[in-house]
Amino acid sequence: MKAFYSLILMLAACALSAQQKHPDPKQNIERLLRNVAGNIMQNTSYRIVDTETGKLYASSESLPVKSGYRPASPYNEWIYENGVLNIGFMALASQLRDATYSDYAKKNVSFAFDHDAFFKKLYDAKTGDTGMEQKYRLALLDDCGAMGAGVLAVYAIDAQKRYRAYLDSAAYYVMHKEKRLKDGTFSRIVPYDMTVWADDLYMSVPFLARMGALTGDVRYFDEAARQVILFNEHLWDERHELFYHAWYDDIGQNGVAHWGRCNGWVVMAQVELLAQLPADHPQRAELLQLFLRQIVGYSRYQDASGLWHQLLDKPDTYLETSVSAMFTYAIAKGVNEGWIDERYEYVAAQGWEGVAIRILADGQVEGICMGTGISTAVSYYANRPTPLNDIHGLGAILLAGSEMLKLYAKGIPFLW
Repeated sequence: MKAFYSLILMLAACALSAQQKHPDPKQNIERLLRNVAGNIMQNTSYRIVDTETGKLYASSESLPVKSGYRPASPYNEWIYENGVLNIGFMALASQLRDATYSDYAKKNVSFAFDHDAFFKKLYDAKTGDTGMEQKYRLALLDDCGAMGAGVLAVYAIDAQKRYRAYLDSAAYYVMHKEKRLKDGTFSRIVPYDMTVWADDLYMSVPFLARMGALTGDVRYFDEAARQVILFNEHLWDERHELFYHAWYDDIGQNGVAHWGRCNGWVVMAQVELLAQLPADHPQRAELLQLFLRQIVGYSRYQDASGLWHQLLDKPDTYLETSVSAMFTYAIAKGVNEGWIDERYEYVAAQGWEGVAIRILADGQVEGICMGTGISTAVSYYANRPTPLNDIHGLGAILLAGSEMLKLYAKGIPFLW
């Protein structure tokens, strides 16, 4: 009998420990998200800096056309990770019912268009890196896809004509001018011709899906669905149940790496498409199966910390924050929308716990891999630096936390 009571006490202690592991999720998650967003807003200046003198300018109207000018804050640059960031701020505003965050996204998008004439002159004059040249280059999906999706998110609440003109131009590029393989798969010409990067699914599909929702033109949905299916054909590794980072069409081979964040881009793209796709679209069922297949695959590689590794199938590589946030977001969103079974919520809950540990008291985030190209050397991926508060993971963290708030509001149990 004494042994029985000892067992009961031990089980009770374990239950209490598990409960203590989970502080009030709404309060804790909201606090972390506000810290992350607050740090970003505090460091967004909406100014132009002359890098040669350090002088800041609020207006660009009288500035000379010369090298050295760029946005003073990296959050104001026209780079794909800021497109994700703007979408994250819009999601946070919706979840917390706080216009502070949607106002930030609106102001951030407006900055690029307020100074459009000046930065276009710099681009035409070939003055060098301004942090804005991708807006005018339109030579890669990086230039317009993710930023375009961010503009579309803002356009839903701030439908300015200048935004629509840009969106139509970007849509024409993606649909008619982007490089493709013979089967129609989006591809890059750098660093090797006709190479498929997993990243490009996110650099195209969210934009196409949102354009479809905006215009009602089914061609955008059809193209987005087609790309998801084609990328799965070229990049999915059936044995490891993960995506390769690249496919080299000229030699008919995949790259060497199951890089974390590229797998994150793929699943984030699928989330965006499913969220916008009409319920009666003929390929919806197939897309849902591909979405679930990826989630099941990467769930098997989750570390006990809740995080995932830089190279998903190589536990000797470091635990990386951005992919962990992306995977957490996709699962939480999938459960919240009813696309996948609710039992996967535990993977998301553990994923968020891992991500939360990486968020510092001042809202900065550790462990985010910097921008990464493709390589045939695994060591290239394994040794990528993780600068403090790298923008590549911040939007995904805002998205993941917003979906986790919804998930906990639905009543996810604390114990498992």
